[in-house]
Amino acid sequence: MGIISKKFKAAIAAVGLITAASASVQVQAAAPAKSLLTPDNHTVILIDHQPQMAFATRSHGVQDVRNNVTGLAKSAKAFNVPTILTTVASKSFSGPLFPELQAVFPKQTPIDRTTMNTWEDDRVVNVVKKHKNKKLVIAALWTEVCGVGPVLSAIEDGYDVYFVTDASGGVSKEAHDMAVQRMIQAGAKPITWVQYLLELQRDWARGETYAAVTNIAKEHAGGYGLGIIYAKEMFSAKEGQ
Repeated sequence: MGIISKKFKAAIAAVGLITAASASVQVQAAAPAKSLLTPDNHTVILIDHQPQMAFATRSHGVQDVRNNVTGLAKSAKAFNVPTILTTVASKSFSGPLFPELQAVFPKQTPIDRTTMNTWEDDRVVNVVKKHKNKKLVIAALWTEVCGVGPVLSAIEDGYDVYFVTDASGGVSKEAHDMAVQRMIQAGAKPITWVQYLLELQRDWARGETYAAVTNIAKEHAGGYGLGIIYAKEMFSAKEGQ
């Protein structure tokens, strides 16, 4: 018993020394990567989410694109990110913006263009410049036309561009995939809409946006959102606690 007692006391003493040493060292969080998106460092551009463009989209289910771009738009709005809506030939060919997307920004009139490349319309570029953000987050129909054009153009003009692949779509999976590869080769960063939402939240202790983020997830994030509903109803669970 004496030997065990001595060993036990020695172990306790060692723990005490470690605890004291730990207390004397201030733990500091590492700085986040500068490439991460924050609510105040970027502008969102949503391009041509219209019926005529959706009819020929084959890389993704149209219902998925509608859901994902709406989730993306709600995410931007929840964090007060400047968001630009654009359409092409809305009155003569492509039709109005998806109604669920327009409902997120009911007072904003989309900039309607004739050019397939949004970046070739001065009205769009002037709004981008007004917000003074050098990072852009873009989603578009179709990826290989209305996505590639502004993404490559903005990169050449010195912008850091993130392309939301699952809130966009092409006329075939190959068309979408090759367009995404082309953008990546030019320096664009591919992301998905849920990734965007959680990248902006980043810390569940940010209570001012917690409810909005989890509500968006419940409505649009499929199984993840369903899991939040289940955990809350069954166990009163809350992310981050």
